Amino acid sequence: MESGPGQHKAHAVISDFLGRSDKGAGGWTDGTGLWGDGLGLDSLEAAELSAMLEDEFGSDPFSAGGDLPETVGDIVAFYAAVRTE
Repeated sequence: MESGPGQHKAHAVISDFLGRSDKGAGGWTDGTGLWGDGLGLDSLEAAELSAMLEDEFGSDPFSAGGDLPETVGDIVAFYAAVRTE
């Protein structure tokens, strides 16, 4: 899959969020899980990330009505799909 501006922006928002919340300090990839053994987000952190994505893009994968994202890549793929539809 090619990466476009939306995917780069999504990575930047996620990186900014992780820096603020001290999550993912050991590094993360698109395959890193958002919950549990991955980034270990709790519901408040997921809501904060959701709000940051909403502010940047006008939509977010947490409230889009589908399955909740499970990995960083799920979030990036959400914006890739939105931009190509």
